[in-house]
Amino acid sequence: MRDTQKMALIGGAAAVVVGATGFGVYALVGGDGSEGSNNSVTSADGKGGKKADPGPPSAAEVRTTAKRFLTAWSSGDARKAAALTDDKAQAAEALKGFQDEAHIAKVKISQDSASGATVPFGVNAQISYAQQTSAWSYPSSLKVVREKKTGDPVVDWKPSVLYPKLKEGQSVKTGKAGTPPIKAVDRNGAALTKEEHPALGSILDDLRKRYGDKTDGTPGVETRIVDAKGEDTGTTLRTLSKGKPGTLKTTLDKDMQIAAEQSVKGKPKASAVALQPSTGEVRAVANSPADSAYNSAIRGSFAPGSTMKVISAEMLLDKGLASPDKPHPCPKFVEYGGWKFQNDDKFEIKNGTFAQSFARSCNTAFISQAKELQDGDLSKEASDVFGIGKNWQVGTGTFDGSVPVQSDAQMAASLIGQGSVRMNPLNMASVAATVQSGTFKQPVIVSPKLDDRPIAKAARSMKPEVNTQLKGLMKLTANSGTAAEPMAGLGGDVGAKTGSAEVDGQKKPNAWFTAYNGDVAAAAVVPASGHGNENAGPVVRKILDAAAG
Repeated sequence: MRDTQKMALIGGAAAVVVGATGFGVYALVGGDGSEGSNNSVTSADGKGGKKADPGPPSAAEVRTTAKRFLTAWSSGDARKAAALTDDKAQAAEALKGFQDEAHIAKVKISQDSASGATVPFGVNAQISYAQQTSAWSYPSSLKVVREKKTGDPVVDWKPSVLYPKLKEGQSVKTGKAGTPPIKAVDRNGAALTKEEHPALGSILDDLRKRYGDKTDGTPGVETRIVDAKGEDTGTTLRTLSKGKPGTLKTTLDKDMQIAAEQSVKGKPKASAVALQPSTGEVRAVANSPADSAYNSAIRGSFAPGSTMKVISAEMLLDKGLASPDKPHPCPKFVEYGGWKFQNDDKFEIKNGTFAQSFARSCNTAFISQAKELQDGDLSKEASDVFGIGKNWQVGTGTFDGSVPVQSDAQMAASLIGQGSVRMNPLNMASVAATVQSGTFKQPVIVSPKLDDRPIAKAARSMKPEVNTQLKGLMKLTANSGTAAEPMAGLGGDVGAKTGSAEVDGQKKPNAWFTAYNGDVAAAAVVPASGHGNENAGPVVRKILDAAAG
């Protein structure tokens, strides 16, 4: 022991006073006075050199090995401590990193009574970084085993010896805490916090990672767990100083956000999104439960059911395969690709028009046109006009919809939002917004001017005459079709579409609703709840009412 440290035995326990090195306060509980330094024994004739039995370490060996290791660690001698483990290289690197990367200035370790080969101990450390200090205390443990080659008792090295939550490849680091924290505000400057709006929690965390360093904020100093590449794992152990938040303006509208949150409250796994069609700006994002780690409103992947008929109808109108006021078949059943399709409750519209079929959400009116289409027509229309699957750069992570090329019955099913078509409320709100404005405007939650990110664009706008026809179909649906009840009382520039998506294994379908009113578009999905007009429609209506003031 260094001469800068003084040890006194008191009642069978040892206590060490910190010396000038800054490392080395060590207290041992339960010394037995028979501490050997190796696993050799002396024979009766005094010749010695006989190897100990290769069985489990004795109680004395466990205490002694643990004491020697912890003494070396607390004194700052990483090499000596590592030499007492079964993985000298890894232990030496980890122990040295604990000093240098975690910036541990002082360590005091108290060893408790062993339980078999396991020795619990307490660590009291002092972290020192850039003239900032913090005390850090925690319990840990080690296990003493026999070294396979020599039979010596050694510490079974694992990162968790340093800190219990450390996993392989992880280490502890003290430094600037990544990007500065943010103070997110809505379009009018009102604060948006995770505490008040838990539904925005994952989005706000993501916005900090993406844009924290583009604000006027400063990062704090934290001791945290990092992975093998030095990347933050999200586990902060100590905060030496809090960062100064930088203001980040979003496109959200606090009043609409509150309305959206209230509209999905109490509906298991429901989610909703509101957009401004003229700009593509996201006004609200809500999920239930509000604190769900998975943001299904913008990252979800669901079959959209009959809300997909908005895209399918635009395609049929564009190709001249349908016209609002012309006769269009809506039989009870249609067969295509070896599959028999039917309408809800097997209804039919005799001598009806395409407008009537759309307003009542007739499946067979769309399936009957599958024979006139190429396999990739729907996928191309969804991408070229509605921007679906175009790698949207919203400002936070999103799923941007998928309409894969299908054939036979799967292609036909895609026309009515079944099969392999996948959407979420963000996508379907964008579809309604594209109808309202006539042109796809990629949704954004942070202005692209902040980071000059490229915004996805559709290959073409909707043909003016097709846009007029489609808006007429959606208005008819809102006024007297399947969406009439939740849209009742709304006049002017309105349009809506309902949807019910069948899901294998569910007793009830996923309820969908998408609509617009003036310069606001919104969509919602309420999984396993039933029909869209009854379950998702009221969610959207509350958002539209909030936007209207």
